[in-house]
This record gives sequence, structure tokens and C-alpha cells, in this order.
Amino acid sequence: MENITQILARELERPEQHIENIITLLDEGNTVPFIARYRKELHGAMDDQLIRQLADRLQYLRSLQTRRDEVKQSIEGQGKLTQELSAAIDAASTLAEVEDLYRPYKQKRRTRATMAKEKGLEPLADLLFAQGAPCPDPLAEAAKYIDPEKGVETAEVALQGASDIVAEIISDDADVRKMLRELYWRRAVITSKAAAKEPEDSVYRLYYEFSSTLSKTQGHQILAMNRGEREEILKVSIEMDRETALVALRRRVVPGRAAMEFVKAAAEDAYDRLIAPSLEREVRSELTDKANEGAIGQFALNLKPLLMQPPVKGFVTMGLDPGYRMGCKVAVVDPTGKVLDTTVVYPTHGERGKNEAIDKLAVLIKKHKVAHIAIGNGTASRETEQMAVELIRKVGGGVSYAIVNEAGASVYSASKLAAEEFPEFDVNLRSAVSIARRLQDPLAELVKINPKSIGVGQYQHDMPQARLGEALDGVVEDCVNAVGVDVNTASAPLLTRVAGLNGTTAKNIVKYREENGPFTTRKQILKVPKLGPKAFEQSAGFLRVPESESPLDNTAVHPESYKAAEKLLALCGRGMADVKAGKLGDLKKRLAAYGEAKAAEECGVGVPTLLDVAAELVKPGRDPRDELPAPVLRTDVLDVKDLKAGMELKGTVRNVIDFGAFVDIGVHQDGLVHISQICDRFIKHPSEVLSVGDVVTVWVREVDEKKKRISLTMRRDKL
Repeated sequence: MENITQILARELERPEQHIENIITLLDEGNTVPFIARYRKELHGAMDDQLIRQLADRLQYLRSLQTRRDEVKQSIEGQGKLTQELSAAIDAASTLAEVEDLYRPYKQKRRTRATMAKEKGLEPLADLLFAQGAPCPDPLAEAAKYIDPEKGVETAEVALQGASDIVAEIISDDADVRKMLRELYWRRAVITSKAAAKEPEDSVYRLYYEFSSTLSKTQGHQILAMNRGEREEILKVSIEMDRETALVALRRRVVPGRAAMEFVKAAAEDAYDRLIAPSLEREVRSELTDKANEGAIGQFALNLKPLLMQPPVKGFVTMGLDPGYRMGCKVAVVDPTGKVLDTTVVYPTHGERGKNEAIDKLAVLIKKHKVAHIAIGNGTASRETEQMAVELIRKVGGGVSYAIVNEAGASVYSASKLAAEEFPEFDVNLRSAVSIARRLQDPLAELVKINPKSIGVGQYQHDMPQARLGEALDGVVEDCVNAVGVDVNTASAPLLTRVAGLNGTTAKNIVKYREENGPFTTRKQILKVPKLGPKAFEQSAGFLRVPESESPLDNTAVHPESYKAAEKLLALCGRGMADVKAGKLGDLKKRLAAYGEAKAAEECGVGVPTLLDVAAELVKPGRDPRDELPAPVLRTDVLDVKDLKAGMELKGTVRNVIDFGAFVDIGVHQDGLVHISQICDRFIKHPSEVLSVGDVVTVWVREVDEKKKRISLTMRRDKL
């Protein structure tokens, strides 16, 4: 029988030794980013996502093994564990299969079968359910069990009790349940109907008369039906052709039985009363679990490119948090994110309010030399965007704007963290600061917000919150560590996301630099209270120290590989001065000429580590986000009324979902590119082609102003 390492190796199609090494590293307390980046030789350069997948599956398989042991122990305690049963439990590959095998031995609440057993009817049930015995007359046999003192007044009562026992035996049979479960997944249909006789038009109208086989039902459809059912707008059920299921059940349990008609009737009762309701609940639960996992996976896919959006660095930025009654909150921040000025304007309070806002903001733009304006995409965003275009014209150009996803900004601005960061500012002004900083460095700002609040998925509030939080935290951690963190400027929330650090050590780093000045070497980080050798080992490679004399301290080269880096430079006829001067453009060519394997051996590291070191030496302090498409900065705005069928536009992908993608085309209302309109080949999911933040060319297909719907295509041939 396969052990856990062998199962993972087969499922992930990786060598057993690599899987075993990762399991050991995880058990030793190493973080996923550290393992992925700095232990490549041990796992064949698996990426962080695959290692997280392995870690999740490892946890499930270990839980499965624990449950197997618990079940065997429980059955053995009853004196009923046989070698065959023990082998079957060990061979069970899912928790559902283990529970099926345990079902006959599980402590049950009082059922019709247990009451019949209390009346002494189990021998009668065993006799009638026996195989190959001479066919007894059920009624005649039942008459022998009449006992008024036990509540068995007639033979019919005895027979009914025996039938209840046989029905439960059939229902508890693991093979029967497995067979019927597989039949359900092949043949059953999920249906949804409106709960009201005359339903009103709603977002659930597609599900007022809906049916689909289980295998073809999409995750987003399951989640929509679940929500509609919770809101009492829909009635949802799993429908299985009863006769098809009964034929399969009879084939399994009736042939060879002495009292065939009796067993047949008991089997039908078992299906109707015990098996079908149980399987419907189980199937609904599994459909929901699969839909949740799919949605969580999609949320994670969308979150990563959102966090990894290229920063618009080095410019004074104005953040606008639009609003109607409370006005538009304004914050101007310098290139490092430091607040220079704040105010509130009222561009939606009539023509006079708009003109006053433009005059006031024009003064701020000239005073602080503002280069970019970041506008939140929430309430009153459209009016604020139109005002911003007029503002740019008034100041004579030289300023551009971008619409920024403001999801979670209000949550952050009212948080304890924001109060600590900006004690002198009103809650509303804090959100304007956050919006400005999101354009300057999306990752550094968004890490302060619970990933669930960022809003780039479907039905995130319906998900199992612990599982969603775990998955999204993993994405944030991977993004932060892929980019690296300046230990002298990073906030405590950003430092918390660095591998090996936690809330306490992150705050201690901030406190240490406030009391002792900027860090000047990586090694100095070891002086931070409660940051021991293990935490340093895990975090050091992801922490950058630009102020250090050693250029290696501002790269992703781990301190454990510094000697290897110095040796590599020497082998290639270079030195640290060349790293500082950025004169290593030919390093990879020199390394190839020397021989990668030979150089790795002489440097005392593996080839993957050597290549990573070489890449860092060529571009010390590089930001991987700079290689991605820059955000679209605009100077003019379109209105929905300006859109015409066939119009070509540039847009930014805001959200990727199961049935398509929403694209910001600069008209405030995002347009939908249906999955069929994304490319000219078949794709199972839009994420195969698109990611959040992608800049794409689209054409307008249709505009419905009343319903605020814009239909777009990425296929010119579909116009």
C-alpha cells in the first residue's frame, strides 16, 4: 500500500525524494517562500504555489490517516475489527470512504432499526436477509416473534421491525453507498426553481427554472443557487431517477436472497428513507465544497496580479476618495508616501461646488508639483473623474490620473492600524491617503487590508472564512517575498508578511530602527529582540538593506550564499565594485563559458542556486513588478453615451470570474468580456488567458444604459 510520500509523488508527478525533502523541511518549521527560493536543490525548483498545494494535500492525507486510526481503534474496542475490515479502512482514499466503512459500527441515535433490535427481532431479520437458505415464509417466521410484552402484537409488526433492521443494514453497506454515490455523480441532476409562484425580476432570474447534470454544473452556478436558497428566493434539490437507482440497488442486494420479495421491499425502503436523503445532503455538500475551492482558487489567482501591479514610483501623488454628501476627500503624498497636504472638496454639489473644487485642487497641484491623481472607484467616482479631467485642462496638462480599486479602503481607514499610523487625520482622510499610496505601491498598501476585503472574486463572503483566509494569506506572503522588503522603510504590517517574521518581530524591527537609526547590514537584524537565528534564516533573503556597504544586502542573495557569490565573481573575473556600478551585463555569458556545473561545484552550491545568485548580481535591488505592464494613466474620460458598437478601446482587466472578465475602459462602468469573446480558441476558464491588471484591446459589442451593462469583445471577428 502507498505511503503519503508515494501518494504525493504520484499526484504531483514529482520524484519521491523531492517530496520527502519538502515534507522534512515543512516539519522542521521552514516557510514556503524560504523553501521555494532557497532550497531548490532539494525539491527540483518547485514553485511556491506547488509547494503550498503539496502542504495542503499533506495535511489532508495526515488527517485521513489519523481518522483511519481512530476508526480502527473504535471498532477494535467493540471486538469487531477483522483483518479484511482493517485492510479496507487502510485502503480508503477519502474521508467519505472511511466514514462509510465506519457507519455500521458508529454509535447511532435511536432509530427504527435499534428499536426493532430491542424487541428481539434481529434474528428474524438475519434469517430473512440470509443468502442461499431455503426460502422461508416471512409471515410464518415472523409469527414466532410475537411478544406483546415487547410490543410485538402481530406477525405484521414483527415483519415490519425486521424490515427496518434489513433496511439499515443495506443503508450502512459501504459498497452499496459507494455504488450509488458514483451513480448520482453520473446521472443525478441539480434543479432550481423560484420559491414564489410569481417571482419578481432579480439577479437569480436565470435560476427560476434551472437544471443541470452534476458533472456539468459550474461552481459559480452552485454558489448562486446556494445564496438564492439562503435568501429564500430559490428552492434547490438534487433529483435522481428513482427507478434507475432502485434497479442498481436491487442488483446489488436482492439476488441470492432467500426471501427476495421481502428484501426487495426493504431495499426500496432503505433507498427512499435512508440512502437518498443522505446522498442528496452529501452531494450538495461536496458540490459546495468543490465550488468553494474553485472560487477560493480564482480569488487567489485574481489577488496575485492585483498585488503585483507595477508601482508608479518617484512621483508626488494626489489621492481622491469620492463621495456625495460628505464630499471628496483629498490627500497629497510625496514619492515615499508621506502626507504633504489634505483637504475636502465638493465637486458633486452643483456647478459652483465643482468649480471651487477645481480651483482648490489646482492650487495643491502647483504647490506640491503633483504628477498623478489616483481616484477611488466607489460612490461618485464618475463625477469625480469628470472633474479631474477639467482640472487637468485647467492646470495646463502635465498631470494624469488613474482609477484605483478602493475596495477595503474604508475598512482600513477605520481600523486600529490606521489610527496608529495617522492619529492626526480624520477617518475619511485616511482613505484618501490609502488610495494615493495604492497607485504608488499597491503591494505595500494592500497588505494592510484583510485580503477578503479587496474584492476580486465571486461570493467571497459565502466561502469558509478560515480556508479563504489561509489561501489568501499565502498569496500575500508569496507576493511580498517575491518583491522583497526594504527593512528601513517597511511598515509593521508589510514586515509581518515576510517569511519567518510575525506581528511581534515586525513591530520590534520598526521599534529598533526608530531607536537606533536605519539598519546598515543584514547581520544587524539579528540584534532585534525576539528575532532569533531561525527567524533570521527564514527572513534574511527577503529583507533588503539599501544603506549597506555590501551590495549583496540589497539583493535576494541569502547570507548563507554570500561566499558563493564572491567566489562566482572571482571565477568570472569580476568583483563587488562591478556589482555596485551595475557593470555585470556579461556575467551570464562569462558563466556559461566557464561552465555552470563546474562553477556551481567550485562555489559549493547547486546549479539552481548559482543561477539565482548570478541573476541578482546582474540586477541588484531589482523589482520584478517593473517587468509587468504599467497601469493605464488617462487624461480624458468617456461617457457611456459616447460608446458605439465597434469602437476600439484600451482597458485594464479588473476582475476575472468563471464566465468572463470585467474590464475598465474609462467610462466608470466596467464592461464584461464573456468567456466566448476572449479568444478564438476553446478555453475552460478565462484565467487561462487573462489576469487582473492586464492591459487589453477590446471592442464594444453592445451597450444597455438602463441596466448599466457594457458588452465587450476581444475578438474583432465577432463584431
